[in-house]
Amino acid sequence: MLGLGLKRRWKLYMGVNWVKTIYFNFKMLPFKTAKKLPVFFYGNVKFTSLLGSVEIDAEIKPAMIGFGQPYEMTTRSMGIAEIFLEGKVRFNGNVCLGKDMFFYTAKNALLEIGHMSTIASSSKIICTNKIIIMEWVQIGSESQIIDTNFHSMKNTLTQEVYPKTGEIKLGSYNYMGNRVSIMQNTITPNYFTVASNSLCNKDYTTLGSNTMVGGYPAKLIKENISRDWEDECERLEQHLTVKL
Repeated sequence: MLGLGLKRRWKLYMGVNWVKTIYFNFKMLPFKTAKKLPVFFYGNVKFTSLLGSVEIDAEIKPAMIGFGQPYEMTTRSMGIAEIFLEGKVRFNGNVCLGKDMFFYTAKNALLEIGHMSTIASSSKIICTNKIIIMEWVQIGSESQIIDTNFHSMKNTLTQEVYPKTGEIKLGSYNYMGNRVSIMQNTITPNYFTVASNSLCNKDYTTLGSNTMVGGYPAKLIKENISRDWEDECERLEQHLTVKL
């Protein structure tokens, strides 16, 4: 009888979309990197555009970056994952992206994701300018990270045209619940928590670490609070890291 660890690895192996995995690695990465297959795709995914570039700033290992990786409680997928990559994406270690994601980077945009950061299923990330996600950032399902409002807005009295895009930077050890909207100009400190169903749209670093915000838009709701990272980091690393 297979051990639990081996069973899990076998299920992951059987769920890999090998055609898309091999195609993406050898198209987007140098040969010596691509042959190790550091990027895995699980289930159905549409490559709308792959005109951009991908960098991995870490020791290269197989399956270290997972698109559609089944690490959550849900076991089924709608098969609607879509990748539009015309900017630059930089991975700084192991990264987990859940099922049915919309992953968009525009031309000349930069998206950077740190080690052991995750974005859960049915989320979207739309980068038209610059989005930096530091290490150990955990973002819940059905969330969205968007650095643009898509349309130009202006003051009808002064005719001032407001910026359409901004930047986003999420500090290390951030924990964000499900259905969180992270919009342009959002900056968060380290050890920061965002309650579910919240809207973030400004610089929160003045609140300092170990704070929680929530609401629409998000405001300070609690101080001296943090996810128990000391207890969870080892467990998360074991759960999220794919070892073939």
